[in-house]
Amino acid sequence: MIEGAYVYILLCADGRLYVGTTRTSLELRIAQHNDGSFGGYTLTQRPVKLVYAQWFERITDAIESERRLKRWSRAKKDALIRGDLDALRSLSARRTDFERGSVRKPKT
Repeated sequence: MIEGAYVYILLCADGRLYVGTTRTSLELRIAQHNDGSFGGYTLTQRPVKLVYAQWFERITDAIESERRLKRWSRAKKDALIRGDLDALRSLSARRTDFERGSVRKPKT
């Protein structure tokens, strides 16, 4: 039995990214997405294309990574897909309230 799993990112026909995990081979999972047997979001967004994958020795680590990636911005996911570590670091840096445009007014 396979102990680990892949986390993967697909580019869907509508241009959006889909993040998932699989304990099966990546080729099998992508085929399932593309033939419609997997269901869910990708069922209506075919064809899909694998743009990123990473193997984890433990399934729990892959699931944790999937959850984290799903919360990332599109720009951050794109940087990961490109392998642009500098952009990824920059996009990961904590922004101040001022940079986010949500500066609070002082209480009077």
